Amino acid sequence: MTKYEVIIYWSEDDQAFIAEVPELPGCIADGKSKEEALANVEVIIQEWLETAKQQGRKIPKPKGRLVFA
Repeated sequence: MTKYEVIIYWSEDDQAFIAEVPELPGCIADGKSKEEALANVEVIIQEWLETAKQQGRKIPKPKGRLVFA
């Protein structure tokens, strides 16, 4: 699990849960459940980070606003 903030919401248009990572532009995934959307966005986060490294782009540090107990 990454430490980036993930926002999950229901989309009527897509009839799916959407998971967005505000700190990583364009990093978004969907799923039939909240859990599926979160699992899918974890894969997309890793792909986003790998692509950024390959292209020499700056990778934002997680803001660390979320705390998991």
